[in-house]
Amino acid sequence: MRLILPVLFTFLAACTTDGDLRNIAPLASSNGAVEVLVKSNHPALIAEINAGTGPLLTRAFDAAGVPEQDRPARTLQLQGNLGLYDANPGALVTALSVYGR
Repeated sequence: MRLILPVLFTFLAACTTDGDLRNIAPLASSNGAVEVLVKSNHPALIAEINAGTGPLLTRAFDAAGVPEQDRPARTLQLQGNLGLYDANPGALVTALSVYGR
């Protein structure tokens, strides 16, 4: 059991671009904000994705760090998978988080 933590931290450090684990914390914080926003407003957010615009969608993009110039294309991608995101809020959280990176 004592071996697991050093191996885990070594793996996580290898996954960062500079080997610095401090860069992981902002990502986790951003993903947490996206998750709270999506899961707290899921039906309304789905309606805004379907409409192609809205304040919740803007807040979700902001929380995920999606660049302004990418948002129209990302909205189309979200609309294309709306059935999945309607049934699975976690998948929407993941998509938004990935779009912001």
